[in-house]
Order: sequence, then C-alpha cells, then structure tokens
Amino acid sequence: MPKVTSKLQLTVPKAVADIYGIRPGDELEWIPAGEVIRVVLAGRRQRAGKGLTPEERVELFDRATERQRRREAHLRRKDATRARTKADRGWRREELYKRGLPS
Repeated sequence: MPKVTSKLQLTVPKAVADIYGIRPGDELEWIPAGEVIRVVLAGRRQRAGKGLTPEERVELFDRATERQRRREAHLRRKDATRARTKADRGWRREELYKRGLPS
C-alpha cells in the first residue's frame, strides 16, 4: 500500500500501473466522489471518444480512415514492385534445374 510522502506524492503500484496502462510521465486526474477519490488517467476519456462532440468523433474517424487508405496503397505499391522484379529477373526456375548439367 503506497504512502503519501511529505510532498504529498504517491507511488502507483506496478501491478496497478500495468493493468491500467499508466506509464512514466502520464498525468492522473483526481476526481472527488463523495467519501472516495477517483483517479483517472488524464486524456483517457478523450482517447476513448468520450467527451467529444459527434463532429469531432467523425473527424477523428475520417483521419484514421485516410491513414489506413494510405497504408494500404503503400502496401499495394510495394507488392506490385515485388511482382515486377520477380517477373523480369532474367531467368526462370526451370532453367536452374538444367544449369550445370551436361547437355
């Protein structure tokens, strides 16, 4: 159980940090909830899409879709380049079996 230091700081136990994805440098939000305090990773709500307007969510979706399209186009170009280099390499597999054998 972590204790409060003289500077009013706490150490997050590693097991808890691993479960909730808390990393060094992350900011925690302290929310009073009656007789308890709720600790939330700052920005987590925005990352999950909560607290955003429908327009903001659509904009984020559109940006992610565009990134995915660019990735797929890049992979298609890469595959096409590989196919071209295989086709015009100057020899065929069957020729390898005949190479070096007496005619």
